[in-house]
Amino acid sequence: MVHLEVDKDDPVDLHEQVAGEIRRAIADGEANPGDRLPPAKDLAAVLGVNANTVLRALRTLRDEGLLEFRRGRGISVAASPERGEVVRRSRELVDYARRHGYRLDELIDIIRSVG
Repeated sequence: MVHLEVDKDDPVDLHEQVAGEIRRAIADGEANPGDRLPPAKDLAAVLGVNANTVLRALRTLRDEGLLEFRRGRGISVAASPERGEVVRRSRELVDYARRHGYRLDELIDIIRSVG
């Protein structure tokens, strides 16, 4: 199990601290792609926080592309922090393009033309 800690006196929200600790564990090689994480309730018990706090952090990391949720298999590390950063920036690009009236297929064409 990866080593995680939160500081309840820190002004940073607990779910952000949990997400940051898991990101750090992935970056440091404590959790590698394919590794399964303990259930959220177990992580919450170890950290001394509510399970919903952990679930919120896990969903954030899933949305960043770092974690994968699989029914019946739990939560596993999906990618390296670098891939997670590419996913995050891709989401920003998609949001930016949509705000400026571009459809996803148009954005894909633009990316292909510059790639």
